[in-house]
Amino acid sequence: MVTELGGTGIQHELSIIRSVDTDIPRFRSAIHRIGLHLAVAVSARLSSDPCTVTTPLATIESQRIHGNIILVPVLRAGLGLLQAFLDIFPDARVGFHGLRRNEQTLQPAEYYSRFPATTLQTTMIVLDPMLATAGSMRATIQHLQRLPHHKMMAACIIGAPEGKALMEQEHPAVDVVVAALDSHLNPHGFIVPGLGDAGDRLFGAD
Repeated sequence: MVTELGGTGIQHELSIIRSVDTDIPRFRSAIHRIGLHLAVAVSARLSSDPCTVTTPLATIESQRIHGNIILVPVLRAGLGLLQAFLDIFPDARVGFHGLRRNEQTLQPAEYYSRFPATTLQTTMIVLDPMLATAGSMRATIQHLQRLPHHKMMAACIIGAPEGKALMEQEHPAVDVVVAALDSHLNPHGFIVPGLGDAGDRLFGAD
């Protein structure tokens, strides 16, 4: 299932990262703030276990996140969301999946992967700013599905209808949270209106 967050705060940050006039530092900081919105939304969808907490004044029944979390940024652009998610999930471990898109076929090719050990108590959260064709997301999820896990989720900043449809058809059990859903993909596989190439804008590549 793909869920669009929306909201005034997110729209404000999106107006910054969408603008062609936004420089690298402001782009990075706005991506980080959107990442915090996404991480909080993801946290609300996680399984929890009851616990009892002793405060200086009394005891109270509360909840703690079930199991353990592994964050999986899709290289390069997923790195832009990593620190925001570590701010919300400071105990999370991190795996990496490197994919390079073939600009002719628009299909991803893997060039790197490394993940911590997982168990049936592990929740894996894929971080990829753009859900365009969803080819990179599909490739990462297919890779991760071979590993023991409890739950798989994903967080994206902008999605396209084409990517949303693919995820809901092929991976309906994966809970995908996006900040915004845009109009369509252009012939080059870029989201319109979108924000351009997230990785290039994050890291200053031409």
